[in-house]
Amino acid sequence: MTKKIRVFSGIQPTGKLHVGNYTGALSTWVAQQDNFEGIYCVVDLHALTIPENVVPAKLNEKVWKAVSIYLAAGLDPKKSDIFIQSMVPEHSELAWILNCVTPMGWLNRMTQFKAKSANRENVGTGLFTYPTLMAADILLYDAEKVPAGDDQKQHIELTRDIAERFNTMFGKVFTIPEPMIGKAGARIMGLDDPSKKMSKSVGEVTLYHSIGIVDEPDLIAKSIKKAKTDLGPVVVYDAAGEGVRNLLNIYQAVTKETDDQVKEKFEGKGYGFLKKEVTEAVCEVLAPVRQRYLALMEDRAYLKSVVNKGAEHAHLLASKKVSQVRDALGISFSSPNLEKAFFLRKELLSKTR
Repeated sequence: MTKKIRVFSGIQPTGKLHVGNYTGALSTWVAQQDNFEGIYCVVDLHALTIPENVVPAKLNEKVWKAVSIYLAAGLDPKKSDIFIQSMVPEHSELAWILNCVTPMGWLNRMTQFKAKSANRENVGTGLFTYPTLMAADILLYDAEKVPAGDDQKQHIELTRDIAERFNTMFGKVFTIPEPMIGKAGARIMGLDDPSKKMSKSVGEVTLYHSIGIVDEPDLIAKSIKKAKTDLGPVVVYDAAGEGVRNLLNIYQAVTKETDDQVKEKFEGKGYGFLKKEVTEAVCEVLAPVRQRYLALMEDRAYLKSVVNKGAEHAHLLASKKVSQVRDALGISFSSPNLEKAFFLRKELLSKTR
């Protein structure tokens, strides 16, 4: 039997998961799960990088919402590992070790840090070292491919650099991952401002900015109806402005139609027709996801069983990798009760989450 390629990815449980997260990440994960060995987690530790925004009870609930959306979108826990990042402590341990081998200059170049730290009086260290935690997430599992949006390409390139630096300094320990960035749906822009990417955080506080994965159909219709278009009266496909191009991209991302098919359908048509067709296409895809999501949110015991199973397997993989890292660094001092402590911690978490 041919060994499956291992892939790793995750989404922060912050803001409102939107159609861009679905087309650029979730639907891709689902399509790959028969062909790849998938490891997918809800990256809750990443949600702590701006502690001023953390409301503990809300964050906890958002984690479970994200798990439910993963499953509702079609991820099968029998085929892929699904877990919560903080359930596997090796993520934090490896992140610290990678902090120690990552030059500050590399982190200073990260565009997301510059964007998120702009106009903030206080910037936590976690926001600066966020990319090394992301690198740890990936490198823990010897992931060969990382499905992600194009805005994450710089982070994956940094992960490769960190892995190569460690391997050069201490011996070959890490697999060098490759980004997997899809074309359609990889970058969906905001409905209210199509010059900027659709945002989970903006969508949570700004009505009609985004299309939430589990939004009610009426809200989806209103959001698309209010979407910005172009100055001209009809679609000119090859010269479409940002607003119309964004709606065309959303339509193509959910229908998987070709460029020629989309052009033939909308060329010369009015924006009312375009928005109606986009609304129907989006609702057709997302309505079943919403129905499954609502049912899953009522079954917390099932959600816990899924993440416990996923975390158990993830821990086995991650602990082996951390042991290799410790050996390479000369700090391999193990405790005979380590495994027992992990399973006790898992049992306690399952009772309290």
